[in-house]
Amino acid sequence: MTEDQVKQIVIDIINEIAPDEETSGLKDEVALREQMDLDSMDFLDIVMELRKQHGIEVPEADYPELASLQSCANYLTPKFNAK
Repeated sequence: MTEDQVKQIVIDIINEIAPDEETSGLKDEVALREQMDLDSMDFLDIVMELRKQHGIEVPEADYPELASLQSCANYLTPKFNAK
């Protein structure tokens, strides 16, 4: 799986949990919480959906790795490719 595919998975999850958020112009390097009105519960929902939909476990200590789209891709791509 490519980084772009992983970014799209994260965007799709955001669209599911926060359908009113505009995701088409997200910048890769800017923190998601700075670009959208996501609270900590939304963030936890993203982590839960990664586990539920894709079997990807993200330990709480690694949550900062999911700050931006690019950091999500950097962190999650090896996990998807290890499956």
